[in-house]
Amino acid sequence: MRRLILFRHGKAETAGPSGGDRERPLAERGCADSAVTAQWLSETGFVPDLVLVSPAARTRETWDAAQAWFPAARAEPRERLYLAAPETIRDVVDEASDDADTVMVVGHNPGLQELGVELVAGGGAPRVQAHHMEDGFPTAAAWVFRMGKDEEPSLEAVYEPPRRAGDGPRWQYLDHVRGGRA
Repeated sequence: MRRLILFRHGKAETAGPSGGDRERPLAERGCADSAVTAQWLSETGFVPDLVLVSPAARTRETWDAAQAWFPAARAEPRERLYLAAPETIRDVVDEASDDADTVMVVGHNPGLQELGVELVAGGGAPRVQAHHMEDGFPTAAAWVFRMGKDEEPSLEAVYEPPRRAGDGPRWQYLDHVRGGRA
């Protein structure tokens, strides 16, 4: 694996049909935001080969909203990703990524954010971006990391969708290698 994309599920309803957390569907905004983020990822060249999806309704629906932008990606549900801790997410990715260059995880906070912060802790992101990452990982946001075999992971891109239709992204970052902007 050369790249890891952490994609937090879109904005969800406060309760599922039977009141359970696992069954919480995406809100209308969550569907729209997830599609916007997927479009940005695809148009920027961050296209997964393999997508690992938590079994919760909101993560499955996030992938449903995003998958049109990644028609060749192979999606696989992973039970262990439901509300997973960072070390569990890493284990699931490591177990599944032998044949994939780019792996996307569609999952939950706080595990995704904690993993992202851990990945940049060794200097894998400019200070401003690393600090911003510590402040939160909004719904339908995506963090992209380069994952070289013999090097520390480094932050390659961030996208946080706009809060309102017609607005620009809340935060967008592309590292200097891609000629990006903060």
